[in-house]
Amino acid sequence: MDAKTKQIYTAKAEIFKAMGHPTRLFILEELGRGQRCVCELQEMVGSDMSTVSKHLTILRNAGLVDSEKQGTMVIYQLACECFKNFALCLESVMQRRRELLAAPAE
Repeated sequence: MDAKTKQIYTAKAEIFKAMGHPTRLFILEELGRGQRCVCELQEMVGSDMSTVSKHLTILRNAGLVDSEKQGTMVIYQLACECFKNFALCLESVMQRRRELLAAPAE
């Protein structure tokens, strides 16, 4: 693999790394349902504000979410709608895995 190709895959791995936490995946899926303010996400996640803010910063730095200030609130939304398809793909993989594990051994 040449240097340019490695750089591309390193950047992709950083995005996967940002998604590699259950709370961040939850936040991404919730944002796939619509915009949310930090306070809503905090309540949904059940963590303190600083923890949720750190997760959102990681997702924003990876380019997965955008934010906009509206008065005193910060509103978050998905930066890439394609995450919804990715989440569906993950569900499909999980379902296949469940089926394989449940299948009787031959």
